[in-house]
Amino acid sequence: MKRFFYFLLVVLITACSVEASNSKLLLVSTTSTQDSGLLDVLLPAFEKETGYSVQLISTGSGQALKIAQEGNADVILLHSPSAEKEFMVQGYGIDRRLVMHNDFVIVGPADDPAGINGKTPVDALKAIYKARANFLSRGDDSGTHVKELALWKLAGLDPTGQPWYLETGQGQGATLSIANEKDGYALTDRGTFLAYQDNLDLRILVQNDKSLLNVYHVITVNPEVWKHVNVEGAKAFADFITSLQGQEIIREFGVDEYGQPLFYPDADKTDAELGLP
Repeated sequence: MKRFFYFLLVVLITACSVEASNSKLLLVSTTSTQDSGLLDVLLPAFEKETGYSVQLISTGSGQALKIAQEGNADVILLHSPSAEKEFMVQGYGIDRRLVMHNDFVIVGPADDPAGINGKTPVDALKAIYKARANFLSRGDDSGTHVKELALWKLAGLDPTGQPWYLETGQGQGATLSIANEKDGYALTDRGTFLAYQDNLDLRILVQNDKSLLNVYHVITVNPEVWKHVNVEGAKAFADFITSLQGQEIIREFGVDEYGQPLFYPDADKTDAELGLP
């Protein structure tokens, strides 16, 4: 009888532990969603609605994918479409969903020493290269860094190793702060810039070009690769941020403070509608 009650106690403790463990969700997301303040609004709403407790790791998209490949995430939210597709092809992710977009901009000092104001992104980079003006790159394989490198490639230029081309290895907010200190230029997502602009002397100089589109997807880590993945929690998170409630939070975020949304909800669209391959 004692053995029976001991066995029953072990079963109950194990069940409670599993239940507690399953109530925790490990989210790895880009620094732009954190630095802009979006997750400060989105995550509490998700936790209240579902009862899950979210543990957040904020990093660049490249590092987020690596963390997920190593089984250290349940769900990821990022903005590096080509790398995301490779992640899916390799079998590390399931259920990739379109969430939202904003855009990238090139910011720089108000006096604009390279004269890039109003130029196309490619012409702006050519002008920065010619002027040898300080340019701050994240240099961290993030979605922003990948976009920046793609633009340099379109310009037919490689700034690597140039003394004015400075790689921070840090997130978007920190990179903007360093660009401000160095009177330099930088590529940034609009949302993070608007969130930081009161503490910066930088200005938006290049914007509204189709090549600057910045699209975010949510991906569940494949539980067939990593058995411990909280697939139910990951699905709940993906469901929430693509639901009417989640999309409305995204739509309204930033409007009161900045007079414009920092992100635009896209759960009812397809990649093709946004011009993605």
